[in-house]
Amino acid sequence: MSKSLYEIGEIPPLGVVPDQMYATVIRRERFGQPADAMRTEIVDVPRPGRGEVLVYMMAAGINYNNVWASLGEPLDVISMRQKVYGATEDFHIGGSDGAGIVWAVGEGVRHVKPGDPVVTSGAIYDESDQDIRLGVDPLLSRSMTAWGYESNYGSFAQYALVQEHQCHPKPDNLAWEDAGSFLVTGATAYRQLTSWVPNDVRPGDPVLIWGGSGGLGSAAIQITRIRGGIPIAVVSSPERARYCMDLGAAGTIDRNEFSHWGRLPDIDDDKACEVWNAEARRFGKKIWEILGERRNVRVVLEHPGEDTLPTSMMVCDNGGMVVLCGGTSGYNGDIDLRYLWMRSKRLQGSHGSNDKENREVLSLMADGRLSACVNWCGSFEQIGEAHQMLFDNQSPMGNMAALVNAARPGLTSL
Repeated sequence: MSKSLYEIGEIPPLGVVPDQMYATVIRRERFGQPADAMRTEIVDVPRPGRGEVLVYMMAAGINYNNVWASLGEPLDVISMRQKVYGATEDFHIGGSDGAGIVWAVGEGVRHVKPGDPVVTSGAIYDESDQDIRLGVDPLLSRSMTAWGYESNYGSFAQYALVQEHQCHPKPDNLAWEDAGSFLVTGATAYRQLTSWVPNDVRPGDPVLIWGGSGGLGSAAIQITRIRGGIPIAVVSSPERARYCMDLGAAGTIDRNEFSHWGRLPDIDDDKACEVWNAEARRFGKKIWEILGERRNVRVVLEHPGEDTLPTSMMVCDNGGMVVLCGGTSGYNGDIDLRYLWMRSKRLQGSHGSNDKENREVLSLMADGRLSACVNWCGSFEQIGEAHQMLFDNQSPMGNMAALVNAARPGLTSL
């Protein structure tokens, strides 16, 4: 295989769906480390049904959800789909971020046609569900699932199967690897920072951003600046601190300077509580030093979870919000409830992004106000390696992308 998977001249005519394709595949018998779980295989190409679109993928983004899919925990997504949806496939093709060319459409598709360059978003749902028809945000619908994680036929294949609403016009100025790797992290951060009124970021608001040099953090720093806020990034090295400062952070905090990470000590353990509180307060003083005054952050962008949530709740301002979109360090999220109710703080869950938010982020990218921050672009065969880097906490700064059918980085069209 070449980087583009098809040699020149072997791409089928637009609209002609081949019988088989290359895909990065996870199977139950390989559950474990991503580098071992993910293998390139030849599988049948799915056919688009009603309201569905088949996309010829040019590039795909690397996200943590398919680390979980590789491990088979906390959810065996293959068994789940068989049990809940009656799926017949005994494999998983991941990938929740991507960009490519509309190749074929199913019955009832009206807003895209073969040949359209699109960016694919990661939330799928049943538009006919009663809750959506009654006006609920589709991300809150009971039918909402994550494409390329809870569903099959994601972006880690030559052809991906999506719902029509997942297709968004690709900005002409974006290379495939930029367009295909930013929407999950960028729009997730955008929703966290803008969609939870009255705790949306406003001019002058200090915002604490965990993992500031990662894909989510890179987007959050930029979005906070666009909104007039003051981004403060938590990092793990001087190199990552410099990266965040170059993106626009007002200051950084190195988490390695502190030792209180993890679950809260038992409240009856006076000595342990004293040690924890001293470290958490020392962390909070770093925020004051960056701001130049004794002021706490109005919004905390959370995703590590278990290790950091207690500190996030403590340093959040009265009436402020801790908004969480993941639990990469663990799912047991302890908080001292006294800080929550006595200071009227808010702990808000946030998952993915809706189509309105996706379009707003893509508009910012088209205008050049948001950078995709792609600092690693690998080949199709390196998709497992990229997820292994995430699992080992050795990923590069910013976002990671993999070329699928694109022949080389920097291309903007077929």
